[in-house]
Amino acid sequence: MEDLNLGSGIPRFEMKKALESRNPRTLEPCIFMNIVLIGYRGAGKSTVGRMLATRVGKKFVDSDDLVEEHLGASISEIVRSKGWKHFRALEKRVIEEICRGDHLIIAPGGGAVLDPANVRALKKNGLVIWLQADGEALHRRMVQDPGTTASRPTLTGKGALEELEEVLAIRNPYYAQAADVEVDTSTLAREEVVEKILSIIRERRGA
Repeated sequence: MEDLNLGSGIPRFEMKKALESRNPRTLEPCIFMNIVLIGYRGAGKSTVGRMLATRVGKKFVDSDDLVEEHLGASISEIVRSKGWKHFRALEKRVIEEICRGDHLIIAPGGGAVLDPANVRALKKNGLVIWLQADGEALHRRMVQDPGTTASRPTLTGKGALEELEEVLAIRNPYYAQAADVEVDTSTLAREEVVEKILSIIRERRGA
């Protein structure tokens, strides 16, 4: 595993590849800005983001994935080795780089909205959509996908449900403040969430 040192830097995100990934034959509404999906783990940012990217012919990027790929380590390993402060600094640099591009579907980490600089960067050329869900729905999804919990370190050291409720109480106001639009995903299938987002895009474009 690479030495987790801020000095090692984050490689520049290859925007050319992102733009080349667009599908000019897509039948969905054209997007001339980034679509940013925020929310807690289990809200569906990655799954919905990939599905949405396919529908609109855009590139999907996940800030957590980029940090892990660059360092060759999971977020759990990074946090265990260097702590949350170090990870948040890396995350901030990745988000800043991603947001220099456009035509992207972006899924930042669940805690990215806690840093005002991240929010400013994401909103500069992006429509920020909060994939909201109640605690019960989030917990159910996390239980059904053990990999999500295993790959993401605990934030408080408490049990999954207790931590979820505690962190949501802190983060929800940040999500609400950052979001341009909210989509309650609590009772929706992923496909339904994608359709709702596409409807929002059409309305925004006056289609």
